[in-house]
Amino acid sequence: MLSRLGPGLITGAADDDPSGIGTYSQVGAQFGYGLSWSLLFSLPFMTVIQDVAAQIGSVTGRGIAANLRRHYPRPLLWAAVILLLFANVINLGADLSAMGAAMEMLLGGPLAAYTIGFGILCLVLEIFLDYRTYAAVLKFTTISLFAYVAVVLTVKVPWAEAFKALLIPHIEWTAAFATGFVAILGTTISPYLFFWQAAQEIEEEKRTHSKPLYVAPKNAAGEIARIRQDTLIGMVFSNIVAVFIVFAAAATLNAHGITTIETSAQAAQALEPVAGRFAFLLFAFGIIGTGLLAVPVLAGSAAYAVSEMLGRPASLDAKPLNARLFYGTIAITTLAGASIQYVGINPVRALYWSAVINGVLAAPLMAVMMLIVTNPRAMGHLTLGRRGAVLGWAATAVMALATILFFVSLF
Repeated sequence: MLSRLGPGLITGAADDDPSGIGTYSQVGAQFGYGLSWSLLFSLPFMTVIQDVAAQIGSVTGRGIAANLRRHYPRPLLWAAVILLLFANVINLGADLSAMGAAMEMLLGGPLAAYTIGFGILCLVLEIFLDYRTYAAVLKFTTISLFAYVAVVLTVKVPWAEAFKALLIPHIEWTAAFATGFVAILGTTISPYLFFWQAAQEIEEEKRTHSKPLYVAPKNAAGEIARIRQDTLIGMVFSNIVAVFIVFAAAATLNAHGITTIETSAQAAQALEPVAGRFAFLLFAFGIIGTGLLAVPVLAGSAAYAVSEMLGRPASLDAKPLNARLFYGTIAITTLAGASIQYVGINPVRALYWSAVINGVLAAPLMAVMMLIVTNPRAMGHLTLGRRGAVLGWAATAVMALATILFFVSLF
């Protein structure tokens, strides 16, 4: 079963990147267990929309940007890709800074050097490993997420209170609570994950020498079942880990009156006095491990989008000289993200605005994906079924309402 898991598992794990860890830690510190229910609430929506992205890639043999280019107006394509690039570079900067800060806490030394070093390491792995090896490396790094399960097992959690908050929604009619709720939705449902999973399904088809499903419909039932299993397991895994991060912050930081955490590295640092050295080390190592998983996904999703937009080759199996735009975009976005701290941009503020851009981009992009996946010109007779379409449009509506709620909460 593990050998059959791939794009969905990696995508789900990459959703818990260092910036996501910072968001979950802040929510746990500020509201205790009170917002953990929102992670159960978001699960069906993130699962269905990632399933839609995967089906677009698997059925059409083209990524989301390529389908936009083929079936929709160019201004829509350019707007989506440019916003994605901007958000991804800022997100890369926040994640690499968090990884550098975690290493600085563990070993001491220069933050800037660690940040650039992690950027170069991710870049080298992504460019010089073939797809099969690279996918195995990414799958292996998902193990780092179990660090957050271990953190919870090392601290005292009031399990009755925690599970009650997880299963029974609690709502506070305040701007802070609304912002926290929207932050969780924006962290779990991110546009770069749509582009990545669609592209990875195409990479899997190339690796196994399979044809797109609209060309080989006899394989559709088995492949779509595999995609759904893979995606469901990846998203459930992602949200279970997110719940554990909220629980860890609630049981330690919130319980000891620490209610403001601005970064994932700061969350690790705050754990040590109240939860001990072991919990601190697990949390810090988890930040580095999840960063090594998420940074290539962020850079890779940008590279797939740009290459597809311009009709150029896009594959992790391609030689660098044969896909210069693809690998060039990976290099530029990774190094641009690593350089953010040198130009005086506060990574915390950068992360905030990347969340805003992701939130603004997510709902219209989800709507476009739903148009693609229900369009017979793109999908042949393998368009999304009625049940999936209802859930997909419901997820889009929820994300649109969350975006409106976010902007209302600002004022």
